[in-house]
Amino acid sequence: MSTFLWVVFPYLALATFVGGLIWRYRYDQFGWTSRSSQLYESKLLRIGSPLFHLGLLIALMGHLMGLVIPKTWTDGLGIEQHLYHLFAVVGGLVSGAMIVVGFAILVFRRRTTSTVFQATTWNDKLMYLLLGLVIAFGMWNTLSTALDVSHDAYNYRLGVSRWFRSVFMLRPDASLMVDAPLQFQVHAVLAFLLILVWPFTRLVHVFSAPIGYLTRPYIVYRSAGDGPGGRPGSGLGVPQKTWDSPTSKRG
Repeated sequence: MSTFLWVVFPYLALATFVGGLIWRYRYDQFGWTSRSSQLYESKLLRIGSPLFHLGLLIALMGHLMGLVIPKTWTDGLGIEQHLYHLFAVVGGLVSGAMIVVGFAILVFRRRTTSTVFQATTWNDKLMYLLLGLVIAFGMWNTLSTALDVSHDAYNYRLGVSRWFRSVFMLRPDASLMVDAPLQFQVHAVLAFLLILVWPFTRLVHVFSAPIGYLTRPYIVYRSAGDGPGGRPGSGLGVPQKTWDSPTSKRG
């Protein structure tokens, strides 16, 4: 099981991630979208979405620093472990609070706004559940590290970080994860599971650069009364741009 979890599964998830993105882009470009629900409700979205995405960006930067940069490098730069630990904990608590609050607002909005809830698929629900578990165990790791003031607290930079780098160096060392606390192990497995299902969810919109939005033609909205039987020009909406249309190249 250790070999599967810490050697086989990471490569299985990464291969599915790359292959799934290529397949989705080639055969499902129309579905390559976040399926924006801003037209249904915007007040809660204006609060929850920036909080969640900004917190996620900060957390991602913190993960890259903690997992990719070896401890010997920061030691060589004269950054003491205590200072690094303090910076990591403060950054983790701030970004974690932003993610949790933003995620809670978005889930509350999706559950309580009927039109948004009706547009939610089972795929979305499973994705939110998995994403919520990753966030929960990530916060558990941060809080357990912050509240543990003993000198023998688990140092993830000597275990999880070295294992993470060994995977991408094609020399995976499962022994580095055997002694890691359970919450760190579960967080790592859930993170790679999220990577595995990523190409088949709305999360693919992360890789869409919104450059085409600058030249996208306007979309005109009309009410149901327009057309034959309706008053001429009644309900004609003001031309506006929207992200709810996945592509501007439809035939």
